Amino acid sequence: MSRQEIRGTVRSTPRSLASPRVINIHDLRRLAHGRLPKVVFDYLDGGAESEVTLRENCRVFDDVTFRPRQAVAIPECDLRTRVLSAHLAFPAILAPIGYSRLMHPGGEVAAATAAEEAGLAYTLSTISGHKLEDVRAASRGPVWYQLYLVGGREVAEGAIDRARRAGFSALVVTIDTPVAGMRERDPRNGMQELLRGSIFSKVPFLPQMFTHPRWLVSFLIDGGVPKLENIVVPGKGPMSLMDVTAALAQAVVTWEDMRWLKRIWTGPIVVKGVLTADDAKRAIDEGAAAIVVSNHGGRQLDGAPATLRVLPEVVAAVNGQTEVLMDGGVRRGSDIVKAICFGARAVLLGRAYAFGLAAAGKAGVTRALEILRDDVERTLRLLGCPSVSALNSSYLNIPKHW
Repeated sequence: MSRQEIRGTVRSTPRSLASPRVINIHDLRRLAHGRLPKVVFDYLDGGAESEVTLRENCRVFDDVTFRPRQAVAIPECDLRTRVLSAHLAFPAILAPIGYSRLMHPGGEVAAATAAEEAGLAYTLSTISGHKLEDVRAASRGPVWYQLYLVGGREVAEGAIDRARRAGFSALVVTIDTPVAGMRERDPRNGMQELLRGSIFSKVPFLPQMFTHPRWLVSFLIDGGVPKLENIVVPGKGPMSLMDVTAALAQAVVTWEDMRWLKRIWTGPIVVKGVLTADDAKRAIDEGAAAIVVSNHGGRQLDGAPATLRVLPEVVAAVNGQTEVLMDGGVRRGSDIVKAICFGARAVLLGRAYAFGLAAAGKAGVTRALEILRDDVERTLRLLGCPSVSALNSSYLNIPKHW
């Protein structure tokens, strides 16, 4: 699907996405739940094991309240920020999400287009169904490439070279995935069977497909399960979309790999998956241009701390030596504002935009970003704060036990 085709499908906010039907990210989640078969929705929505970290990522924002300045007139509110020298319309970046093409045929191309139109950066996952060249062409804004070492260094070097030639501006290295977490919803729903099983193994899970005919028709028209277009094995071509668990177990990223990556990638490297001061300092030592405080959206180690909770520790350890970003649990603009007050330069949005993609493709992503941008501006005005750059911890009531 071309950029022009995606843009041509939506000229304004469709009635199905407009207020009052959709006024927040939770409404987009509800629409995504209605459109997707259970196996695909739960892949997007779920987390590891008991999903303690998944829930805590969202809940922890409730622990922190605001300290507004009242009777302040703000004629204009400046939401802009800069990350890795890129100008962002508000402090958010679209995070890498694997298997996006299963959620909607537009997948990564649609999300990158919506990001550009919103004035934001987009991050493409290695585990994507669209070619990285097509995704880069879909956006004139900053686009980053997220790297897994699936297939080994030779395969990764090929993807990195393609990303450089296509014009990706940063490399995001995810360090928290030595193996895939146990996301218990996936085996119960037949995710492995959907991706690579025989027709006979799929039979027990087919009813959920037929009860979602709109998704099924678009899935079949799009060609069914796509190849992993950015994991090209020499002599074999693109890797088949599969249960990535086994491949990840053979693709552990170590600090030694950072030195190799710096030799073959001359642009900025972002280290994603930091949860401690020690790892933050090590990332700086290895030359990271930015750090993402992340627990993989609660999809890896269940029982890991909520990212907002450890953000202050990482910011203090970094001490201004590199840019700090954060993801996990962001569903409202007020969540973004709290993260910025704690010292993050911007947040990475994951499920918040993916629910929109799953609900309505590019139009859904656009609506998600519109909601969050408006939320951020409204929150700043209610705080009596004129700009994102003026935010700091004085605008927060921080729990004493933090």
